[in-house]
Amino acid sequence: MSVEFPVSPPPPPPPPPGPGLPPASEPSKTKLYQAIARGKSPVEGDHAEARLLLSKRESSFRKDLQWILFNKYVPSLIQDGPQCGLVALWMAAHLRQPQLRIDMETIVQTALDRGYTAQGEMFSAQNMSLLAEEVYACKAELLTGGISGNNATTIISHMCDGQPVLIPYDEDFNHEPCQRSGHRAHWAVASGVLLGLDQGSVSKEHTKPDPILPWLCLPKDTGSLCPCPTTGVREAYILAKQGKSLRYQLWSLDSVAQSNDQLRKMDPQRESDGNRYVVPQGGVEAGLAGQVVVLHTRTQKQQSV
Repeated sequence: MSVEFPVSPPPPPPPPPGPGLPPASEPSKTKLYQAIARGKSPVEGDHAEARLLLSKRESSFRKDLQWILFNKYVPSLIQDGPQCGLVALWMAAHLRQPQLRIDMETIVQTALDRGYTAQGEMFSAQNMSLLAEEVYACKAELLTGGISGNNATTIISHMCDGQPVLIPYDEDFNHEPCQRSGHRAHWAVASGVLLGLDQGSVSKEHTKPDPILPWLCLPKDTGSLCPCPTTGVREAYILAKQGKSLRYQLWSLDSVAQSNDQLRKMDPQRESDGNRYVVPQGGVEAGLAGQVVVLHTRTQKQQSV
């Protein structure tokens, strides 16, 4: 006798698909320089980080010269997007006397409102000077004609006086000045200068040997400014910060001058990236080449009547 087993009913159809998992998050857009800076802190103080830089490069400085360092510390800030000029302004303005704390959001919004920028970029040194005067109510002097001759003397004297200079230049991959025709145009704030002078040119009355690097002279802490050497200057380097690193960098003034002078064109990749940028009439060359902004941080802008 055969036994029949009932046939099992077919399994119910699968339920309709639900709303599904949220899409995978987009790849992080954090830039390499932002990742490197994350969790780190800048070295603070007028001379602390400069000593580290100089000690590593001590052999590169001429032994037949006397060396004197002037610097006023500015804080670091890592830029978010193409905001190098606005970040440089924020850093420089910390030397304003009396102090006036302005956050980055205010600087960016003011630049947007005035039509100086669309994405955070600043391709006009003249607009940078106008922005500095409006936001920080200090005198901003636009120098044209390159970083040489009288302009170089003005810039050196200004930093010896403890005041900053905003400098556009082409940035290499290590953040140092290079010559890429403006394709890597970038802004830095220079807050200090290292001068190599003929023997006997450094005033002993106003300077003292550095306690760690005895071949280096520093201004005395007397409350009065150490006069800037006007003769016998053979070599000059600037101490600068920019928005892709927390650290000071030391660049020869000649290399900065050469980089600043050849800013000619916008990076073709940026031109075709689909974003709008504010570029002055005459292009990058008219807006940046051979130009710097000298901030008179102890001189308030005169208000028009």
